[in-house]
Amino acid sequence: HLNIGQPDIKTPEVVMEALSKIDRTVIEYSHSAGYESYRKKLAKYYQGIGLDVNSEDILITTGGSEALMFSMQVCLNPEDEVIIPEPFYANYNGFAKSSGVNVVPVTSKIEDGFALPSMVEFEKLITERTKAIVICNPANPTGYVYSKEELQVLRDLVKKYDLFLFADEVYREFCYEGSPFSVLSLKGIEQNVVMIDSVSKRYSMCGARIGAIVSKNQDLIKNALKFGQARLSPPTLGQIAGEAALDT
Repeated sequence: HLNIGQPDIKTPEVVMEALSKIDRTVIEYSHSAGYESYRKKLAKYYQGIGLDVNSEDILITTGGSEALMFSMQVCLNPEDEVIIPEPFYANYNGFAKSSGVNVVPVTSKIEDGFALPSMVEFEKLITERTKAIVICNPANPTGYVYSKEELQVLRDLVKKYDLFLFADEVYREFCYEGSPFSVLSLKGIEQNVVMIDSVSKRYSMCGARIGAIVSKNQDLIKNALKFGQARLSPPTLGQIAGEAALDT
C-alpha cells in the first residue's frame, strides 16, 4: 500500500502494562521539554548505541513530525530553502510549507539503488536561500541506508556552505545488514546537526505521538523549547508509554 505506514506488530507488553497501571489522579501537562526522567532514560538508550547524547541535548515533541517542524521553524526563515533527496516521505513537504519553507528536491535514481545524489547535484541547487538539507536514514520510502562515507561527503558540503543537516533516523532499528551510521557521529559539524527521532515505528506506537529533537546545539534546543512552551506539553500518556518502551 502506498500510504502512511501503520504497523500491525503488537505494541510491547511493557508499554501496555505501564499504561494500565498509571497511578495518577490527574493527567497533567509535563514540562514543555518533556519529562526529565524520560529524557535521561532516552539519553542512556543513545549512549548504548554509541552516541554522545545527554538529557539536555533532547527535546521531546509531539511525534517526529513536530520535531522536524520545530527544527525548521528555529533554523530557517520564511522563503528559505531546504534540499531533500527524493523520493521522500510525502509529509516533509507539508512540514516545510507549514513552516513557510520551500522544498528543493534533488533526485536519487532507482538505477543507483536510490543512493545519495552526488555533491555536484546538490551544489547545482544551492542558493543564498539554502539553509538546510533533510535526509532520512534508513530512508522512507526507498529503504536505502546511507553509508558512513556518503554522510562524510555530506558533512563536507554542510561545512562548506554552513548549512543545517536534519536527519530523520526513526527507522534506525529497521536495518538488517550492519548498523546505520548516525549523523550525530559526524565530526566537525556538531553545531549544524539535528537528529529527528520517534517511538512510532520502533515500538509500533504511532498513536502515542512521541518524538524528539536531538542536537548538541544548545541554542537550537533552547529556541525549539520556545515553540514547545507555546504548545505547552508533549503528550503525557505518550511519554509514559515511551519511557516504558525503553525497557523492551
